[in-house]
Parts: sequence; structure tokens; C-alpha cells
Amino acid sequence: MTPVLKQPAPLAGHEKAAVLLISLGPETSSKVLKHLRDEEIERIALQIATTARVETETKDRVFEEFHELCMAQEYLASGGMDYAQEVLEKALGPQKAHDIVSRLTSTLQLRPFEFVRGTDPAQLINFIQGEHPQTIALIVAFLHPDQASVVLSALPPERQVDVAKRVAIMDRTSPEVIHEVESVLEKKFASLVTRGFAAAGGIGAVVEVLNRVDRATEKNILEMLSVEDPDLTDEIKRRMFLFEDILYLDDRAVQRVLREVDLNRDLPMALKTASEDLKRKIQANMSKRAAENLLESIEFLGPVRLRDVEEAQTRIVNQVRRLEEEGEIIIARGGGDEIVV
Repeated sequence: MTPVLKQPAPLAGHEKAAVLLISLGPETSSKVLKHLRDEEIERIALQIATTARVETETKDRVFEEFHELCMAQEYLASGGMDYAQEVLEKALGPQKAHDIVSRLTSTLQLRPFEFVRGTDPAQLINFIQGEHPQTIALIVAFLHPDQASVVLSALPPERQVDVAKRVAIMDRTSPEVIHEVESVLEKKFASLVTRGFAAAGGIGAVVEVLNRVDRATEKNILEMLSVEDPDLTDEIKRRMFLFEDILYLDDRAVQRVLREVDLNRDLPMALKTASEDLKRKIQANMSKRAAENLLESIEFLGPVRLRDVEEAQTRIVNQVRRLEEEGEIIIARGGGDEIVV
């Protein structure tokens, strides 16, 4: 009699996460865990600690599911639910596609205007040109930053400022308002209506958009906004370039910045909480002796107040922004002015 092969028992979510992180290795896993909540980290860490070994079959099964979910989420973000379903059906068959999308959407709450996120920005611009700035701001707040930057750049200069300000001061929007705006778009885009209050907008949202628009659009918005609301403008500017973003400057720019900062006080203090990648970036653009002195200064500081670290980082960020405004360095951002000849 042929023995009946038992199907492996299904794993719980935290068990799958543990298998995935064990397989990825400690360095990558530590970066993933930083994005999880404390209770999630504790549960997964306990599972990792109690897992003696991972069978190859189990690891392959978890990696395959993870890959499929990532694919589905990417399709969902770029083209919406129908598009994700269609592509997955062609790749994996109707039943598996249905299972993956169902599994994903059971824990994923679609953002308002998700259907618009897959729309050609040119069509969207034509549609919203005549809308009230508050309506445009609501739509822009829910768009992907790359798409939102195209829309914002296409608006008349005075409207750019108005919309950017409304996005920046937006906090939470009621479902009634979302429903009303979505209903207008529904006739052309076959919209989805979501329930519950949804977080949108805020300074973080407008910063993401401004980081992607061309320099002329950014300058126009910030200059005109500073007249209307100087405090809001200062907060936006402060968050547009963060200290950790120095990592993405080219070596020449880093060297130019280092000539302007206090290497004995501000730089060691600012690097106290910085990533190892950023520390290496800074050291690589210093002489060997200066790099050694920097490490010694950081260690010599001992425990410091977080506020002192943030203040030192702010002083250096202000120097970076000043150098960019004077044309001494270039901060990469969206738009055509990134080309250097």
C-alpha cells in the first residue's frame, strides 16, 4: 500500500516572518526589524530563538509566497486591483491569482483615490485644472509622490503655492469629504470608495512632493509660501533635506560641506546617532588623520543629549542648504535640472 504523504502544516504569520529573516541573515534582518512595532519584534524574535533549523522545503515555500505577495502589491500600487488581478492570472492562473490578491487585500486597506494612482498624470491634470484648490490638494495628498510632483508642476505658479500649502496643513480627512470628491471622479475613473478616516497630507507629504519637483517649481512655492506662512515654510525647509541625506551627496559635495562645518564640535556630535554608512561616507572624504581624529572625538563624547545631537545636525544641514542655494553643490531631486554638464 502506497503511503499517504502529509501536507506540511501551514505556518502562522510570525513563523513565516521568522523563517524569512533567518534565511536573509542578521545584517538584512536587522534592517527589516527596525520597521516593525515592538510587539511584532518580540514575537518574531522569540520564534527565531526557538527555531533550531529551517527545512529547505519550508524556506522555499515561504520565499515563494513572499515573492508572490511583493509582486501582487507592486501591481496593485501601479495599476489598481483589476490590473493586479489580470497580470497575476496570466502569470499564475486564475485560482492562485485570486488566493494571492485575497490574502493581500485581507490585511491591506486601499488608500483613497487608489484608482487614480494608475492614471496617466496628463489625463488627471486635465480633469482637475478647474477644481477648487482644496479638492486638488486632497487628490495630490493621496497620489504617489512621483505622480503628485508632475501634477503640482503643471499647475499655474500661484495655484502651486495654494495647493502645496493646503497639503502641508492637511491632517485627517473625513470619509464624507473623500466620498464626495471620489464621486465626482467616479464617472470617469470607476472609483473605489474607502471607509473610515484616512491620514493624508501633512508636512511630510508636501516635502516628498517638493523633493521630486524641478528646482524652479520648488523655489516658487517656498518663496511665495514664506510670505503667507513663514513658520510653515521654515518647517518644510528643515525637513526637505535631512542630515542622513548627506549619504546621497557626491564626494565633491561632501568635501565642500566639510570645509564649512565645525569638525571638532558639530561633526562628532552630529554623527553620534548617524548610521555606519554615513560615518564611512564622511570618513572617505577626509584625510586619514582627520578621519581617525573624528572617530576618537565621537568616542570621547560619551553619553550626550539627543537635543544636542539634533541641533548639531541642524547646523550642518543649514550649511548644506546654503551651499546649494549659492550653487556650490547640487542636491539630487526630480526634474530636468539634475543634469550637470
